[in-house]
Amino acid sequence: MSLVEKLQKRAAIKKFDPSKKISTEQLDQLQSAIQLAPSSLGLQSFKVIVVQDPETRAKLRAAGYNQAQITDASALFVFASLTTLDEAFGKKFIDLVADTRSVDRASLEGFEQMILGTLSSRTDDQKLAWSHKQTYIALGVLVSEAAELGIDAAPMEGFDAAQFDEILGLKEKGLTTSVIAAVGFRAEDDVYSKMIKVRRPKSELFIHV
Repeated sequence: MSLVEKLQKRAAIKKFDPSKKISTEQLDQLQSAIQLAPSSLGLQSFKVIVVQDPETRAKLRAAGYNQAQITDASALFVFASLTTLDEAFGKKFIDLVADTRSVDRASLEGFEQMILGTLSSRTDDQKLAWSHKQTYIALGVLVSEAAELGIDAAPMEGFDAAQFDEILGLKEKGLTTSVIAAVGFRAEDDVYSKMIKVRRPKSELFIHV
């Protein structure tokens, strides 16, 4: 079955089956897909908190307008943007590039100056908005990989970000919540997963130039 066929079967699940859990291997596969998601300049200016602890998720559910997916899914992925993107962050990324590719760090000077110039040219608000956008790219990869594995993933924006930050202690980690996704398996009586998917026709969605 192709990815498109699998995406036809996915849905934004409202009712998960709490008794069905994703395996350790499946969780690792989802994390690997997120790790490989594209991001601007390759910086990955975010972190992902994988929440499975029932007590923590109960608190998050209260901060998520009591949406049952937060507690009933197998896991909750919280995509959080870094709140500080400074010169030290840029230099650390160049260190990683040099180490990963086994190249002389000095040979990356041009790339480093481009990275540092990009970071220094933006305000803190602009960099945070930029980071939020990167989390949505990673979220899309999560949704696609979940569909590939036959796992349900429900992206969610209905939550109080400040409360999520407080519950997860994100401020102290230099992070703030961007978007979340409940991951698990749909309940048999989930109404939305049985509905015909509604999408605008390609003739209205795409413009060819």
